[in-house]
Order: sequence, then structure tokens, then C-alpha cells
Amino acid sequence: MKVSLFITCIVDSVFPNVGISMTRILQACGCEVSFPPQQTCCGQPAFNSGYTDEARDVGKTLLEAFQESDVVVSPSGSCVGMIHHYYPQLFADDPHLHQAAIDLANKTYEFSQFMVQKLQMTDLGARFPHRVTYHPSCHGSRLLGVKDEPMQLLRRVREIELVDLPYATDCCGFGGTFAVKMGEISSAMVEEKAANVADTLAEVLVGTDMGCLMNIGGRLRRTNRPIRVMHLAELLLEGMQLGRGVKA
Repeated sequence: MKVSLFITCIVDSVFPNVGISMTRILQACGCEVSFPPQQTCCGQPAFNSGYTDEARDVGKTLLEAFQESDVVVSPSGSCVGMIHHYYPQLFADDPHLHQAAIDLANKTYEFSQFMVQKLQMTDLGARFPHRVTYHPSCHGSRLLGVKDEPMQLLRRVREIELVDLPYATDCCGFGGTFAVKMGEISSAMVEEKAANVADTLAEVLVGTDMGCLMNIGGRLRRTNRPIRVMHLAELLLEGMQLGRGVKA
């Protein structure tokens, strides 16, 4: 299967290892992976702030970048949720772009969603002998509907100890521009989330959106809670390497 990567701003700029991990997993699963270089931001920050014209301009670039792609896969439920739910609305006044938006939405998947629903692969031969808790991001689970797919992949990892995160579905307080506009409220929310993560006694916090993980991970570091924070793709690749006896 030919797969085009939609890497997202945060992963491209701050967490490139997430994109590398996702690429290696997809290749190991037999996918032919490409990266359209003209891709940019999906426009979500501008859209959420009310700048619809600016979001539309950015979105046009993304539509063009992936117009020839068979399937698009991204490590972010938030950005994929933007494409699925708001692109058709954003381009509703232009019949050609509206159809392009619908086409892009229909072929775009969040990473775990693609692995489980499209490839139907949950057992990657991974081994990860650590205590792990999972944070479901709001946009991925509520907006995109990706709920059990990450857990289906994690449950097939050998030697992993999965522990439930208290109040897991509570927001971490990031919310993109929310963290900037409502800093005090956001800080209180992420402290509560970090405390709940620490209460699990987990060695590793795993999730599917680097915005959330960046926010929670930052709070954990600032409060001296030594918990490793990983995207699902990073954990699975490291587990696959351990499963093959390769040093991660």
C-alpha cells in the first residue's frame, strides 16, 4: 500500500522521532511510504482562533500536497480531526475545493486508526517490559472517534504492564491556543493530569497526540516526576526492536 505521511507542525519541528518511528513501522508492515514536501500546517490554530480566511489559505496548500496520494497517515488525531470535520465546512463555497476536502478526509487516517482499521495489524511482535499508562487525547477520541485502537495495539505488546489512568478522559489543558489564552486554567488542568499519571506509578506515559504529551511531559519534568513520555509509534518501534533482540 502506498502511504503519504502528514507529519504535522509539532512533530516536524519538535518531535521528529515520532515521524521516524511511524515511518519505520509502516515500512515494516509492507507500506511504500512517501513525504510530500509541500505540506504545511493544516490551519487548525488559525481556524480555532476565528481566522477562517487564513486557515483556508493554508488548507489549500495541504489539499494540493495530497491530491495524488492514495492514503494519508498522520501521528495526530487532532490534525486529522481538523481535516475530517472542518475542511468540508471550510471549503463549502467552492465546489472544486469542497470535493477535494471530502476526498482528503476520506483517505486520511490517524496512525493507530490506520494500523487497526485499514491494515488490520495489531500484533507487531513488540516487547516492552515496563509499566505503562495511556492518555487518550480529546480530539482523537471525541472528534475523530479513535478510542480503542491505541489500546488494541498496546494489548498485543508482550511483557507490558498496562495500568488505567484515573480520570483518563479529562482534558490535559493544552487545547492548542487554549493553553495560551487561558494559561492559569490550563496550568491547573495539566497539574491535575500529571498528578493522576504519577499516581499510577507508571514508568511510561503513552499517547497519540504530541500536543497533549508535550504539555503533560513538561509538567512532569517541572515537578520532578521521572516518567518517560512517548508517542504510541515510538513505544511500538522500540518494542519491535526489543522483540527482535535489537538494542533500541
